[in-house]
Amino acid sequence: MEKKINLNDKIFVAGANGMAGNAICKSLLEMGYGKKEYGGALLTPDRKKLDLLNTNAVEKWFFKHKPSVVILAAAKVGGILSNKTYPTEFLLDNLKIQSNVIEASWKNGTRRLLFLGSSCIYPKLAAQPIKEEYLLERSLEKTNEYYAIAKITGVKLCEALRKQYGFDAISIMPTNLYGPGDNYHSTNSHVMASLIAKFCKAEKDSKKYVECWGSGKPLREFLHVNDLGSAVVFCLENWDPSSEKSPKDSEGNYLNHLNIGTGKDISIKQLAEKIRMLTGFKGEVIWDTSKPDGTPQKLLDIEKISKLGWTAQIKLNDGIKETIFNYRNCILNKN
Repeated sequence: MEKKINLNDKIFVAGANGMAGNAICKSLLEMGYGKKEYGGALLTPDRKKLDLLNTNAVEKWFFKHKPSVVILAAAKVGGILSNKTYPTEFLLDNLKIQSNVIEASWKNGTRRLLFLGSSCIYPKLAAQPIKEEYLLERSLEKTNEYYAIAKITGVKLCEALRKQYGFDAISIMPTNLYGPGDNYHSTNSHVMASLIAKFCKAEKDSKKYVECWGSGKPLREFLHVNDLGSAVVFCLENWDPSSEKSPKDSEGNYLNHLNIGTGKDISIKQLAEKIRMLTGFKGEVIWDTSKPDGTPQKLLDIEKISKLGWTAQIKLNDGIKETIFNYRNCILNKN
């Protein structure tokens, strides 16, 4: 089957310096994309060179560079506390970034666009595992509602442009990501990064206990960011929502967004114990039940992406070991 992107494409990765964007660039280069010897180019301007919140700057940049393929991995992201504290920024900044990049791509002749969504777009109490068609069926989780609404808007804008104008925009919904390049801030990080930082610091400082948020009961699915990178390239190369063989929902309608995950989940308490063991921490784990748990379970149904031929390759234990090693050598031991 003919691939949907070519080695001589000029590819713009918005958010290339973030955890997801960096892994996506790595996967593209490994597959031969963005290399001058093949006539390709990989465009990765940082925030100083291109402010994605600035509509005029984005329009001028697209008019000048005319990327043929765009991957939108840029977003304002954070954990439960930051989502709760800055709902305006999580909604407004993400809406601006998405609308600026997607509209500029469409108007400047981009041939193919991939929008990186999030599994938080799905209802808080969705049936498990979560199918793509469950989008907008019920209410969202309140702790990240504003971020989720922004992401849903991006998904629907891609869908609308395909329906109305035939613009080849697709969206993928990755589950919780982890791996090298994550944000390890003490209050603004996601659960995996937060736990790795806490246990590594506690082990280094010989602390007697580590305090974790919530009850530890919620179930979460985790995807190594390098697996996300391979999924992005796979979907760009192979997934055509207009094809007769493309995944459909239960009513036979073509889908314009696909779930990306491992199909396996783990409780936060089990995850904490796994990280405790892998870091060598010998102290006690205390759970602060005054802190919110968030969604009780979030496991994606990955049947559709699996049937297209993609599966995650990195096992959770291996991925956590690598991430702990990376955190200790690149962050903890340098401070």
